[in-house]
Amino acid sequence: MVLMLALPFSAAAQDKDKESKSKDKNAKKELTGKPVMWREPADIASRNLLLGAGGEEMKPDISKITFIEDKPGGFSKKYRVRDAKGNEWVAKIGKEAQTDTAANRLLWALGYETEIAYLIPKLKIEGKGEFENVRLEARPADVKRAGNWMWENNPFLNAPEFRGLKVLMVTLNNWDMKDDNNEILARRGDTTGEGELRYIISDLGATFGKTGGFFSRSRNEAGDYAKSQFIKAVKGDVIDFSYSGKNQKLFTNLTVADARWVSNLFKRLSDEQIKDAFRAANYSAEDVDMLTNALKARIAALDNPAGAVAKDNK
Repeated sequence: MVLMLALPFSAAAQDKDKESKSKDKNAKKELTGKPVMWREPADIASRNLLLGAGGEEMKPDISKITFIEDKPGGFSKKYRVRDAKGNEWVAKIGKEAQTDTAANRLLWALGYETEIAYLIPKLKIEGKGEFENVRLEARPADVKRAGNWMWENNPFLNAPEFRGLKVLMVTLNNWDMKDDNNEILARRGDTTGEGELRYIISDLGATFGKTGGFFSRSRNEAGDYAKSQFIKAVKGDVIDFSYSGKNQKLFTNLTVADARWVSNLFKRLSDEQIKDAFRAANYSAEDVDMLTNALKARIAALDNPAGAVAKDNK
């Protein structure tokens, strides 16, 4: 009788143990390593914004682009592809390809960790067709995407570079401020716990338009960007930015000091470097000038927010 009772108990215990092991196996491992978001760009004046973080050596070989799979989700059509060198990329097609590339270049220029990306004006993807203005974003074999980081909970909350990043996002009119657009990149196979965890914004497509609600906001509209209001008021040391996109609370309590931190970085770039960020995204000469002038006006406003407000109110 005792044996008969023990058998079901033993089976139940084994099932519970299997379930526990399964949960442990599937549980997300805690990330270890040094979090990095920004590095002092000592070479900022010589950075090549046409090529960006990947430089010449990482440029894709587009003589043959092979389709691997669809990448669902998001505003833009995306494919995972392989170039003639065997390197893998995510191809973004549509209106966000240009803005994603230009914003990527500017973040990298100021010292922020970014993806490696290139804008291809005309690209043939075998089995899918020919497309204009395709952004190819690298997926190196030795880099793993370790999950999203959150705007309101990360290791940099009180750091100048994080507050500066928020200023930079409102400067570029990035209205899609959600955690899903943020990624942590880690070195694949690193088990030492001493490597780096690179905190990046992976999707910057919703920039260079105007912020607003679902029907009023825009992306990749140079005219909208140039005409949109930037700073509404300065109250003491706090700037009231004219931002009406997602997650508006992120932009409260940003200060004049935060704005000048970003402005001082921007001022180390030449006009040609800024133009190159837009040229890299294959904008027309007219749009390059319009976007560059609009961005330079915002850089000046960051340097003197109160003066910018006074000028706008005249």
